[in-house]
Amino acid sequence: MNKEIKIFENTDELSEYLGIFWKEKIDRLEENKYYSIALSGGKTPIKIFDYLSENFRDKIKWNKIKFFWGDERCVSPTDPESNFKLAKDHLFDQIDVNTTNIFRIRGELDPGNEAKEYSKILEINLPLKNGYPKFDFILLGLGEDGHTASIFPNQIELFNSTNYCEVAEHPVTGQKRITITGNIINNAETVMIAAVGENKADKVFEILNNKESANLYPANLVNPKSGNLFWLLDKGSAKNIIVE
Repeated sequence: MNKEIKIFENTDELSEYLGIFWKEKIDRLEENKYYSIALSGGKTPIKIFDYLSENFRDKIKWNKIKFFWGDERCVSPTDPESNFKLAKDHLFDQIDVNTTNIFRIRGELDPGNEAKEYSKILEINLPLKNGYPKFDFILLGLGEDGHTASIFPNQIELFNSTNYCEVAEHPVTGQKRITITGNIINNAETVMIAAVGENKADKVFEILNNKESANLYPANLVNPKSGNLFWLLDKGSAKNIIVE
């Protein structure tokens, strides 16, 4: 696995790094080009979005971004568990963004059909490379069980699906989710995995130190063809690793 490990004092520092990264990429875009980003859900993105909306509101050309999602819970867009609602409340409502550049996964619809429909959206709105739609940037999280996007250890085979999107099921709650698959993730130009908190430290250690147990975790399979993989950690999640 090719990876670059970044360790920050806190989530604000991590968010600052991400904001600068996006700004520099977007500033270099040609006039008629867009930067495609797949967002993630969870608690860490809330803090990231809050920071970006406050500190990068006028620094990033938000209308030059096409926003997508790496996964979504099968709920309505107004449900508190919706990843779309999370981004809307904490980012989109605070910045100047063109709503026509926001491509949400419709979690309120039939999961199987929506997985197919979202696959079409990716194919239409992203360039194809290596036979798959290519994102400029994918932001992923890391679950305490080693899952990423909505690919869980008990369904790790979904990572290698030839479909662009699949229907997953949370192993505890049984909640259905729609997720992009590993062929989409590893086809992206840049992938960043943000892992914050001591509760992530064990999985971070196992994956980054190539422990045999890491083979059970979908997050361990993230290895973009571009070689541009970044692990964004805070002091808590990085407490068990040694970076030379």
